[in-house]
Amino acid sequence: MSGPLFSLGQVVTTPGVLALLEANGMDPLAFLIRHVCGDWGDLDEDDRKENELSVREGFRILSSYNLPNGKRFWIITEADRSATTFLLPDEY
Repeated sequence: MSGPLFSLGQVVTTPGVLALLEANGMDPLAFLIRHVCGDWGDLDEDDRKENELSVREGFRILSSYNLPNGKRFWIITEADRSATTFLLPDEY
């Protein structure tokens, strides 16, 4: 895994994601490291390419991670790199 590719800004999470990760015994920091280092999780090839463009051009970056229990959450870094948010898809 490479080093950080972009600035995260302020990192925040919704209570729904915190509860989901805690229930699955998973550390949010591990997913944040994956996100900032370019491991976009469970995205198709087109979305991966879009993220690579977004890193270069300063657009919004989205990672999606599926957990073993079938639940999914997103990590979104804003285009201006002011904030990175963990959220559930239905919280968007």
